[in-house]
Amino acid sequence: MSAPNSPAVDLQALAKQAMRDNGFEPDFPPQAAAQLAALRTHPPKIAPGPGVRDLRDLPWSSIDNETSRDLDQVEVSHVLENGDTRILIGIADVDAFVPKGSPLDVHAAAATTTVYSGVRNFPMLPEQISNTASSLVEGDDKLSMVVEIVVAEDGGLRSSDIYRAVLRNRFQLTYNTVGPWLDAPHLAPPAKVAASKVVQDQLTMQDRAARALKTARFRHGALNIETIELRPIVLNDQVVDVERQEKNPATDLIEEFMIATNGVVARMLEARGVSSIRRVVKTPKRWNRIVALAAECGTKLPETPDSKALNDFLVARKAADPDHFADLSLAVIKLLGPGEYVLERPGDPDQIHFGLAVQDYSHSTAPNRRFADLVTQRLVKAVLASAPAPYTDNELDEIAKDCTQRADAARKVERVMSKRIAAVAMSRRIGETFDAMVTGVTPHGTFVRVLRPAVEGLLTRGEQGVDVGDRLRVRLLDTDPARGYIDFARV
Repeated sequence: MSAPNSPAVDLQALAKQAMRDNGFEPDFPPQAAAQLAALRTHPPKIAPGPGVRDLRDLPWSSIDNETSRDLDQVEVSHVLENGDTRILIGIADVDAFVPKGSPLDVHAAAATTTVYSGVRNFPMLPEQISNTASSLVEGDDKLSMVVEIVVAEDGGLRSSDIYRAVLRNRFQLTYNTVGPWLDAPHLAPPAKVAASKVVQDQLTMQDRAARALKTARFRHGALNIETIELRPIVLNDQVVDVERQEKNPATDLIEEFMIATNGVVARMLEARGVSSIRRVVKTPKRWNRIVALAAECGTKLPETPDSKALNDFLVARKAADPDHFADLSLAVIKLLGPGEYVLERPGDPDQIHFGLAVQDYSHSTAPNRRFADLVTQRLVKAVLASAPAPYTDNELDEIAKDCTQRADAARKVERVMSKRIAAVAMSRRIGETFDAMVTGVTPHGTFVRVLRPAVEGLLTRGEQGVDVGDRLRVRLLDTDPARGYIDFARV
Protein backbone atom coordinates (compact mmCIF):
# COMPACT_ATOMS: atom_id res chain seq x y z
CA MET A 1 0.00 0.00 0.00
CA SER A 2 1.14 3.54 -0.71
CA ALA A 3 1.64 6.00 2.12
CA PRO A 4 -0.87 8.87 1.91
CA ASN A 5 1.72 11.55 1.30
CA SER A 6 4.07 9.45 -0.80
CA PRO A 7 5.40 11.20 -3.91
CA ALA A 8 4.53 7.95 -5.75
CA VAL A 9 0.85 8.87 -5.47
CA ASP A 10 0.88 11.41 -8.31
CA LEU A 11 -2.82 12.16 -8.73
CA GLN A 12 -2.19 14.48 -11.67
CA ALA A 13 -0.40 11.76 -13.63
CA LEU A 14 -2.99 9.18 -12.62
CA ALA A 15 -5.75 11.46 -13.90
CA LYS A 16 -4.10 11.78 -17.28
CA GLN A 17 -3.60 8.02 -17.47
CA ALA A 18 -7.25 7.45 -16.51
CA MET A 19 -8.25 9.63 -19.46
CA ARG A 20 -6.22 7.52 -21.87
CA ASP A 21 -7.40 4.27 -20.30
CA ASN A 22 -10.98 5.33 -21.07
CA GLY A 23 -10.36 6.36 -24.66
CA PHE A 24 -9.82 10.10 -24.24
CA GLU A 25 -6.98 12.08 -25.78
CA PRO A 26 -6.10 14.52 -22.97
CA ASP A 27 -3.94 16.76 -25.18
CA PHE A 28 -5.11 18.95 -28.04
CA PRO A 29 -3.88 18.16 -31.59
CA PRO A 30 -0.99 20.15 -33.10
CA GLN A 31 -3.41 21.81 -35.54
CA ALA A 32 -5.16 23.41 -32.57
CA ALA A 33 -2.29 25.84 -32.03
CA ALA A 34 -2.66 27.20 -35.56
CA GLN A 35 -6.42 27.58 -35.15
CA LEU A 36 -5.96 29.42 -31.86
CA ALA A 37 -3.33 31.69 -33.40
CA ALA A 38 -5.71 32.55 -36.25
CA LEU A 39 -8.44 33.26 -33.71
CA ARG A 40 -6.19 35.70 -31.87
CA THR A 41 -5.37 37.45 -35.15
CA HIS A 42 -8.88 37.46 -36.60
CA PRO A 43 -11.42 37.12 -33.78
CA PRO A 44 -15.15 37.11 -34.52
CA LYS A 45 -16.84 40.51 -34.52
CA ILE A 46 -18.49 41.08 -31.13
CA ALA A 47 -21.00 43.79 -31.89
CA PRO A 48 -24.73 44.17 -32.45
CA GLY A 49 -25.96 44.12 -36.03
CA PRO A 50 -28.48 42.43 -38.31
CA GLY A 51 -29.97 39.52 -36.32
CA VAL A 52 -27.85 40.32 -33.24
CA ARG A 53 -29.51 42.45 -30.55
CA ASP A 54 -27.70 44.81 -28.20
CA LEU A 55 -28.50 43.76 -24.62
CA ARG A 56 -25.36 45.06 -22.94
CA ASP A 57 -27.22 47.58 -20.76
CA LEU A 58 -29.20 44.92 -18.87
CA PRO A 59 -28.00 43.84 -15.39
CA TRP A 60 -26.92 40.31 -16.35
CA SER A 61 -25.48 38.04 -13.68
CA SER A 62 -24.03 34.53 -13.52
CA ILE A 63 -23.92 32.00 -10.69
CA ASP A 64 -21.38 29.19 -10.76
CA ASN A 65 -18.68 27.51 -8.69
CA GLU A 66 -15.85 29.58 -7.22
CA THR A 67 -13.29 27.99 -9.53
CA SER A 68 -15.37 28.01 -12.75
CA ARG A 69 -14.04 30.05 -15.63
CA ASP A 70 -15.91 28.36 -18.50
CA LEU A 71 -19.10 30.33 -17.91
CA ASP A 72 -21.86 29.25 -20.29
CA GLN A 73 -24.94 30.90 -18.80
CA VAL A 74 -26.11 34.31 -17.51
CA GLU A 75 -29.54 35.55 -16.48
CA VAL A 76 -31.58 38.72 -16.17
CA SER A 77 -35.28 39.27 -15.42
CA HIS A 78 -38.08 41.72 -14.75
CA VAL A 79 -41.66 41.46 -13.50
CA LEU A 80 -44.47 42.28 -15.92
CA GLU A 81 -47.59 44.27 -15.03
CA ASN A 82 -49.71 41.10 -14.68
CA GLY A 83 -47.27 39.54 -12.17
CA ASP A 84 -45.56 37.23 -14.64
CA THR A 85 -41.76 37.24 -14.78
CA ARG A 86 -39.83 37.64 -18.01
CA ILE A 87 -36.48 35.83 -17.77
CA LEU A 88 -33.68 36.07 -20.29
CA ILE A 89 -31.07 33.29 -20.22
CA GLY A 90 -27.93 34.07 -22.19
CA ILE A 91 -25.87 31.13 -23.48
CA ALA A 92 -22.29 31.54 -24.68
CA ASP A 93 -22.03 31.56 -28.49
CA VAL A 94 -19.25 28.98 -28.75
CA ASP A 95 -19.93 28.17 -32.39
CA ALA A 96 -18.68 31.65 -33.33
CA PHE A 97 -15.21 30.62 -32.14
CA VAL A 98 -15.20 26.93 -33.16
CA PRO A 99 -16.39 26.47 -36.75
CA LYS A 100 -17.90 23.13 -37.68
CA GLY A 101 -15.25 20.80 -39.09
CA SER A 102 -12.29 22.80 -37.74
CA PRO A 103 -9.48 20.95 -35.86
CA LEU A 104 -10.86 22.02 -32.48
CA ASP A 105 -14.34 20.94 -33.50
CA VAL A 106 -13.02 17.52 -34.52
CA HIS A 107 -11.29 17.19 -31.14
CA ALA A 108 -14.46 18.29 -29.35
CA ALA A 109 -16.51 15.76 -31.33
CA ALA A 110 -14.15 12.99 -30.22
CA ALA A 111 -14.12 14.04 -26.56
CA THR A 112 -17.79 15.23 -26.44
CA THR A 113 -17.37 16.54 -22.88
CA THR A 114 -15.11 18.28 -20.41
CA VAL A 115 -13.93 15.76 -17.82
CA TYR A 116 -13.57 16.85 -14.19
CA SER A 117 -11.09 14.57 -12.43
CA GLY A 118 -11.09 16.36 -9.07
CA VAL A 119 -7.42 17.32 -9.28
CA ARG A 120 -7.41 18.55 -12.87
CA ASN A 121 -9.95 19.45 -15.53
CA PHE A 122 -9.58 18.14 -19.09
CA PRO A 123 -11.50 20.69 -21.17
CA MET A 124 -13.34 19.77 -24.34
CA LEU A 125 -12.09 23.04 -25.82
CA PRO A 126 -8.85 24.91 -25.06
CA GLU A 127 -9.05 27.35 -22.18
CA GLN A 128 -8.32 30.24 -24.55
CA ILE A 129 -11.82 29.61 -25.89
CA SER A 130 -13.78 27.99 -23.05
CA ASN A 131 -12.38 30.18 -20.25
CA THR A 132 -11.75 33.40 -22.15
CA ALA A 133 -12.97 34.04 -25.69
CA SER A 134 -16.49 32.59 -25.41
CA SER A 135 -16.84 32.49 -21.62
CA LEU A 136 -19.41 34.93 -20.22
CA VAL A 137 -16.98 36.35 -17.67
CA GLU A 138 -17.73 39.56 -15.84
CA GLY A 139 -17.17 42.87 -17.57
CA ASP A 140 -16.64 41.81 -21.19
CA ASP A 141 -18.90 42.13 -24.24
CA LYS A 142 -19.84 38.63 -25.40
CA LEU A 143 -21.76 36.98 -28.21
CA SER A 144 -24.65 34.88 -26.98
CA MET A 145 -27.78 32.96 -27.78
CA VAL A 146 -30.64 34.28 -25.65
CA VAL A 147 -33.63 32.19 -24.62
CA GLU A 148 -36.47 34.37 -23.34
CA ILE A 149 -39.28 32.87 -21.25
CA VAL A 150 -42.29 34.36 -19.48
CA VAL A 151 -43.07 32.47 -16.28
CA ALA A 152 -46.51 32.70 -14.67
CA GLU A 153 -46.86 32.84 -10.89
CA ASP A 154 -47.86 29.15 -10.88
CA GLY A 155 -44.70 28.16 -12.79
CA GLY A 156 -46.33 27.72 -16.18
CA LEU A 157 -44.60 29.08 -19.28
CA ARG A 158 -46.65 31.79 -21.01
CA SER A 159 -44.37 32.31 -23.99
CA SER A 160 -40.80 31.93 -25.23
CA ASP A 161 -38.41 33.26 -27.85
CA ILE A 162 -34.82 32.65 -29.02
CA TYR A 163 -32.46 35.14 -30.65
CA ARG A 164 -28.81 36.19 -30.87
CA ALA A 165 -27.43 39.11 -28.86
CA VAL A 166 -24.37 40.85 -27.47
CA LEU A 167 -24.42 41.10 -23.68
CA ARG A 168 -22.16 41.89 -20.74
CA ASN A 169 -22.11 39.95 -17.46
CA ARG A 170 -22.11 42.58 -14.71
CA PHE A 171 -22.21 40.34 -11.64
CA GLN A 172 -20.20 37.10 -11.57
CA LEU A 173 -21.53 35.34 -8.46
CA THR A 174 -21.04 31.96 -6.79
CA TYR A 175 -23.35 29.24 -5.49
CA ASN A 176 -21.80 29.15 -2.03
CA THR A 177 -22.26 32.87 -1.40
CA VAL A 178 -25.64 33.44 -3.05
CA GLY A 179 -27.33 30.19 -1.97
CA PRO A 180 -27.27 30.72 1.81
CA TRP A 181 -28.59 34.28 1.42
CA LEU A 182 -31.49 33.15 -0.81
CA ASP A 183 -32.24 30.48 1.78
CA ALA A 184 -32.26 33.04 4.61
CA PRO A 185 -32.76 36.53 3.09
CA HIS A 186 -32.97 38.13 6.54
CA LEU A 187 -29.21 37.53 6.83
CA ALA A 188 -26.70 39.98 5.43
CA PRO A 189 -26.10 39.33 1.71
CA PRO A 190 -22.60 38.53 0.40
CA ALA A 191 -20.44 41.56 -0.29
CA LYS A 192 -20.93 41.75 -4.04
CA VAL A 193 -24.70 41.36 -3.64
CA ALA A 194 -24.85 43.84 -0.74
CA ALA A 195 -23.14 46.45 -2.90
CA SER A 196 -25.97 46.53 -5.46
CA LYS A 197 -29.71 46.85 -4.86
CA VAL A 198 -30.17 45.92 -8.51
CA VAL A 199 -28.56 42.50 -8.12
CA GLN A 200 -30.44 41.89 -4.86
CA ASP A 201 -33.73 42.54 -6.63
CA GLN A 202 -32.64 40.41 -9.61
CA LEU A 203 -31.73 37.42 -7.46
CA THR A 204 -34.91 37.65 -5.39
CA MET A 205 -37.01 37.84 -8.54
CA GLN A 206 -35.19 34.95 -10.22
CA ASP A 207 -35.35 32.80 -7.09
CA ARG A 208 -39.12 33.29 -6.90
CA ALA A 209 -39.55 32.31 -10.56
CA ALA A 210 -37.24 29.29 -10.19
CA ARG A 211 -39.22 28.03 -7.20
CA ALA A 212 -42.42 28.33 -9.21
CA LEU A 213 -40.86 26.42 -12.12
CA LYS A 214 -39.69 23.68 -9.76
CA THR A 215 -43.09 23.38 -8.10
CA ALA A 216 -44.73 23.06 -11.52
CA ARG A 217 -42.31 20.27 -12.52
CA PHE A 218 -43.02 18.43 -9.27
CA ARG A 219 -46.74 18.61 -10.01
CA HIS A 220 -45.99 16.67 -13.18
CA GLY A 221 -43.87 14.05 -11.40
CA ALA A 222 -40.30 15.38 -11.48
CA LEU A 223 -38.11 13.59 -8.96
CA ASN A 224 -36.92 15.45 -5.86
CA ILE A 225 -33.46 13.90 -5.84
CA GLU A 226 -30.23 15.11 -4.27
CA THR A 227 -26.93 14.03 -5.77
CA ILE A 228 -23.66 13.93 -3.86
CA GLU A 229 -20.50 15.53 -5.23
CA LEU A 230 -17.19 15.48 -3.41
CA ARG A 231 -14.48 18.12 -3.51
CA PRO A 232 -10.93 17.38 -2.37
CA ILE A 233 -9.44 19.51 0.40
CA VAL A 234 -5.82 20.18 -0.50
CA LEU A 235 -3.11 21.33 1.93
CA ASN A 236 0.44 21.90 0.72
CA ASP A 237 -0.36 20.16 -2.58
CA GLN A 238 -1.61 17.07 -0.74
CA VAL A 239 -5.18 15.79 -0.47
CA VAL A 240 -5.97 15.69 3.24
CA ASP A 241 -9.76 15.21 3.17
CA VAL A 242 -12.86 15.35 1.04
CA GLU A 243 -15.99 17.41 1.59
CA ARG A 244 -19.48 17.17 0.20
CA GLN A 245 -20.77 19.94 -2.06
CA GLU A 246 -24.27 20.82 -0.97
CA LYS A 247 -27.17 21.91 -3.15
CA ASN A 248 -28.83 25.20 -2.23
CA PRO A 249 -31.36 27.67 -3.69
CA ALA A 250 -28.71 29.14 -6.01
CA THR A 251 -27.95 25.75 -7.58
CA ASP A 252 -31.69 25.10 -7.84
CA LEU A 253 -32.19 28.48 -9.56
CA ILE A 254 -29.65 27.71 -12.26
CA GLU A 255 -30.94 24.16 -12.66
CA GLU A 256 -34.53 25.31 -13.17
CA PHE A 257 -33.53 27.94 -15.73
CA MET A 258 -31.38 25.34 -17.51
CA ILE A 259 -34.26 22.84 -17.69
CA ALA A 260 -36.67 25.51 -18.93
CA THR A 261 -34.17 26.69 -21.55
CA ASN A 262 -33.53 23.18 -22.82
CA GLY A 263 -37.26 22.64 -23.14
CA VAL A 264 -37.75 25.84 -25.14
CA VAL A 265 -34.92 24.94 -27.51
CA ALA A 266 -36.24 21.41 -28.04
CA ARG A 267 -39.76 22.62 -28.79
CA MET A 268 -38.49 25.33 -31.14
CA LEU A 269 -36.54 22.78 -33.21
CA GLU A 270 -39.52 20.42 -33.22
CA ALA A 271 -41.84 23.21 -34.38
CA ARG A 272 -39.47 24.14 -37.20
CA GLY A 273 -39.27 20.51 -38.36
CA VAL A 274 -35.59 20.14 -37.43
CA SER A 275 -34.14 16.91 -36.05
CA SER A 276 -32.15 17.25 -32.83
CA ILE A 277 -30.38 15.43 -30.02
CA ARG A 278 -32.32 14.86 -26.81
CA ARG A 279 -31.20 13.70 -23.39
CA VAL A 280 -33.53 11.18 -21.73
CA VAL A 281 -33.69 8.91 -18.72
CA LYS A 282 -36.00 6.13 -19.79
CA THR A 283 -37.99 3.66 -17.69
CA PRO A 284 -36.02 2.66 -14.56
CA LYS A 285 -34.00 -0.53 -14.91
CA ARG A 286 -34.79 -1.80 -11.40
CA TRP A 287 -38.20 -0.42 -10.50
CA ASN A 288 -38.91 -3.54 -8.41
CA ARG A 289 -36.02 -2.69 -6.09
CA ILE A 290 -37.24 0.93 -5.80
CA VAL A 291 -40.64 -0.48 -4.80
CA ALA A 292 -38.91 -2.65 -2.18
CA LEU A 293 -36.99 0.34 -0.78
CA ALA A 294 -40.23 2.30 -0.45
CA ALA A 295 -41.90 -0.66 1.27
CA GLU A 296 -39.11 -0.72 3.86
CA CYS A 297 -40.13 2.87 4.67
CA GLY A 298 -43.81 1.95 4.88
CA THR A 299 -44.81 3.27 1.44
CA LYS A 300 -46.46 1.23 -1.32
CA LEU A 301 -45.49 2.23 -4.87
CA PRO A 302 -47.28 1.03 -8.02
CA GLU A 303 -45.94 -2.13 -9.68
CA THR A 304 -45.28 -0.22 -12.90
CA PRO A 305 -42.92 2.81 -13.03
CA ASP A 306 -44.69 6.01 -11.94
CA SER A 307 -42.56 9.14 -11.54
CA LYS A 308 -45.29 11.08 -9.71
CA ALA A 309 -45.76 8.33 -7.11
CA LEU A 310 -41.99 8.02 -6.71
CA ASN A 311 -41.60 11.75 -6.20
CA ASP A 312 -44.39 11.84 -3.61
CA PHE A 313 -42.49 9.14 -1.71
CA LEU A 314 -39.20 11.05 -1.99
CA VAL A 315 -40.76 14.31 -0.80
CA ALA A 316 -42.26 12.52 2.20
CA ARG A 317 -38.93 10.87 3.06
CA LYS A 318 -37.06 14.16 2.79
CA ALA A 319 -39.45 15.69 5.30
CA ALA A 320 -39.31 12.65 7.61
CA ASP A 321 -35.54 12.03 7.49
CA PRO A 322 -33.64 14.93 5.89
CA ASP A 323 -30.26 13.79 7.26
CA HIS A 324 -30.37 10.58 5.23
CA PHE A 325 -32.30 11.82 2.20
CA ALA A 326 -29.17 12.12 0.04
CA ASP A 327 -28.43 8.45 0.72
CA LEU A 328 -31.92 7.44 -0.43
CA SER A 329 -31.51 9.68 -3.47
CA LEU A 330 -28.26 7.97 -4.38
CA ALA A 331 -29.91 4.54 -4.19
CA VAL A 332 -32.76 5.70 -6.43
CA ILE A 333 -30.32 7.26 -8.94
CA LYS A 334 -28.39 3.98 -9.14
CA LEU A 335 -31.61 2.03 -9.68
CA LEU A 336 -32.95 4.43 -12.31
CA GLY A 337 -29.91 3.89 -14.51
CA PRO A 338 -27.98 6.47 -16.57
CA GLY A 339 -29.49 8.79 -19.13
CA GLU A 340 -28.64 8.67 -22.79
CA TYR A 341 -28.54 10.91 -25.85
CA VAL A 342 -30.95 10.02 -28.64
CA LEU A 343 -31.88 11.32 -32.08
CA GLU A 344 -35.27 13.04 -32.10
CA ARG A 345 -36.91 13.49 -35.51
CA PRO A 346 -39.96 15.70 -36.01
CA GLY A 347 -43.04 13.58 -35.51
CA ASP A 348 -41.29 10.87 -33.49
CA PRO A 349 -43.16 9.72 -30.35
CA ASP A 350 -42.24 11.79 -27.32
CA GLN A 351 -39.59 10.24 -25.08
CA ILE A 352 -40.10 11.44 -21.54
CA HIS A 353 -37.18 12.26 -19.29
CA PHE A 354 -38.32 10.16 -16.30
CA GLY A 355 -36.31 12.03 -13.69
CA LEU A 356 -37.24 15.55 -14.83
CA ALA A 357 -40.84 14.78 -15.85
CA VAL A 358 -40.38 16.65 -19.14
CA GLN A 359 -40.84 15.37 -22.68
CA ASP A 360 -38.86 18.07 -24.47
CA TYR A 361 -35.29 18.11 -23.24
CA SER A 362 -32.37 19.01 -25.45
CA HIS A 363 -28.91 19.87 -24.17
CA SER A 364 -28.16 23.47 -25.09
CA THR A 365 -26.92 25.40 -22.05
CA ALA A 366 -23.27 24.31 -21.82
CA PRO A 367 -21.67 24.52 -25.28
CA ASN A 368 -18.22 25.20 -23.78
CA ARG A 369 -18.33 21.86 -21.98
CA ARG A 370 -20.61 19.47 -23.93
CA PHE A 371 -20.48 18.72 -27.65
CA ALA A 372 -24.21 17.92 -27.80
CA ASP A 373 -24.90 21.48 -26.65
CA LEU A 374 -22.59 22.91 -29.32
CA VAL A 375 -24.36 20.83 -31.98
CA THR A 376 -27.74 22.06 -30.71
CA GLN A 377 -26.49 25.65 -30.85
CA ARG A 378 -25.59 25.21 -34.52
CA LEU A 379 -29.03 23.77 -35.24
CA VAL A 380 -30.71 26.77 -33.58
CA LYS A 381 -28.50 29.29 -35.37
CA ALA A 382 -29.33 27.65 -38.71
CA VAL A 383 -33.06 27.97 -37.96
CA LEU A 384 -32.67 31.64 -37.01
CA ALA A 385 -30.75 32.30 -40.23
CA SER A 386 -33.25 30.29 -42.34
CA ALA A 387 -30.32 28.12 -43.42
CA PRO A 388 -30.22 24.34 -44.03
CA ALA A 389 -29.63 22.13 -40.99
CA PRO A 390 -25.86 21.66 -40.49
CA TYR A 391 -26.23 17.93 -39.69
CA THR A 392 -28.07 15.04 -41.30
CA ASP A 393 -30.19 12.65 -39.23
CA ASN A 394 -27.52 9.97 -39.60
CA GLU A 395 -24.86 12.36 -38.34
CA LEU A 396 -27.00 13.37 -35.37
CA ASP A 397 -27.67 9.72 -34.55
CA GLU A 398 -23.94 8.95 -34.54
CA ILE A 399 -23.19 12.04 -32.45
CA ALA A 400 -25.86 11.01 -29.93
CA LYS A 401 -24.37 7.54 -29.61
CA ASP A 402 -20.86 8.97 -29.25
CA CYS A 403 -22.03 11.44 -26.58
CA THR A 404 -23.66 8.64 -24.59
CA GLN A 405 -20.56 6.45 -24.82
CA ARG A 406 -18.19 9.29 -23.94
CA ALA A 407 -20.40 10.42 -21.04
CA ASP A 408 -20.17 6.89 -19.65
CA ALA A 409 -16.38 6.98 -20.10
CA ALA A 410 -16.15 10.40 -18.42
CA ARG A 411 -18.08 9.06 -15.43
CA LYS A 412 -15.57 6.23 -15.21
CA VAL A 413 -12.66 8.68 -15.14
CA GLU A 414 -14.38 10.84 -12.55
CA ARG A 415 -15.34 7.80 -10.50
CA VAL A 416 -11.87 6.26 -10.44
CA MET A 417 -10.27 9.60 -9.61
CA SER A 418 -12.84 10.25 -6.90
CA LYS A 419 -11.89 6.87 -5.43
CA ARG A 420 -8.18 7.68 -5.61
CA ILE A 421 -8.70 11.06 -3.98
CA ALA A 422 -10.89 9.47 -1.31
CA ALA A 423 -8.33 6.70 -0.75
CA VAL A 424 -5.64 9.31 -0.10
CA ALA A 425 -7.90 11.13 2.36
CA MET A 426 -9.08 7.92 4.09
CA SER A 427 -5.63 6.36 4.44
CA ARG A 428 -5.32 8.15 7.79
CA ARG A 429 -8.46 6.48 9.14
CA ILE A 430 -7.78 2.75 8.75
CA GLY A 431 -9.46 0.79 11.55
CA GLU A 432 -12.26 3.31 12.16
CA THR A 433 -15.92 2.30 11.85
CA PHE A 434 -18.60 4.17 9.90
CA ASP A 435 -22.29 4.16 9.04
CA ALA A 436 -22.69 3.18 5.39
CA MET A 437 -25.22 2.34 2.70
CA VAL A 438 -25.02 -0.28 -0.05
CA THR A 439 -24.78 1.51 -3.41
CA GLY A 440 -24.12 -1.35 -5.80
CA VAL A 441 -24.31 -5.14 -6.04
CA THR A 442 -22.47 -6.30 -9.16
CA PRO A 443 -20.53 -9.32 -10.43
CA HIS A 444 -17.40 -7.37 -9.46
CA GLY A 445 -18.45 -7.02 -5.84
CA THR A 446 -20.67 -5.18 -3.39
CA PHE A 447 -20.07 -1.47 -2.92
CA VAL A 448 -20.92 0.74 0.03
CA ARG A 449 -20.77 4.46 0.66
CA VAL A 450 -19.78 5.85 4.01
CA LEU A 451 -22.17 8.56 5.11
CA ARG A 452 -19.56 10.89 6.66
CA PRO A 453 -17.32 11.52 4.82
CA ALA A 454 -19.27 10.49 1.70
CA VAL A 455 -16.78 8.07 0.14
CA GLU A 456 -17.41 4.76 -1.59
CA GLY A 457 -15.53 1.48 -1.36
CA LEU A 458 -15.73 -2.30 -1.71
CA LEU A 459 -17.36 -4.44 0.97
CA THR A 460 -14.86 -7.31 1.12
CA ARG A 461 -16.30 -9.05 4.17
CA GLY A 462 -19.92 -9.63 5.17
CA GLU A 463 -21.43 -8.79 1.79
CA GLN A 464 -23.74 -11.81 1.65
CA GLY A 465 -27.47 -11.04 1.45
CA VAL A 466 -27.29 -7.26 1.09
CA ASP A 467 -28.78 -5.12 -1.69
CA VAL A 468 -28.78 -1.50 -2.88
CA GLY A 469 -30.15 0.81 -0.22
CA ASP A 470 -29.37 -1.40 2.80
CA ARG A 471 -27.81 0.36 5.82
CA LEU A 472 -24.72 -1.17 7.44
CA ARG A 473 -21.99 -0.49 9.94
CA VAL A 474 -18.55 -1.01 8.39
CA ARG A 475 -14.88 -0.86 9.38
CA LEU A 476 -12.20 0.56 7.10
CA LEU A 477 -9.73 -2.25 6.45
CA ASP A 478 -7.27 -0.79 3.96
CA THR A 479 -6.70 1.74 1.17
CA ASP A 480 -4.62 1.75 -2.01
CA PRO A 481 -4.54 5.34 -3.32
CA ALA A 482 -2.74 4.43 -6.55
CA ARG A 483 -5.53 2.06 -7.58
CA GLY A 484 -8.33 3.86 -5.78
CA TYR A 485 -9.16 0.91 -3.58
CA ILE A 486 -10.99 1.38 -0.28
CA ASP A 487 -11.88 -1.86 1.46
CA PHE A 488 -14.51 -2.21 4.17
CA ALA A 489 -15.76 -5.07 6.35
CA ARG A 490 -19.24 -5.36 7.80
CA VAL A 491 -19.31 -5.15 11.59
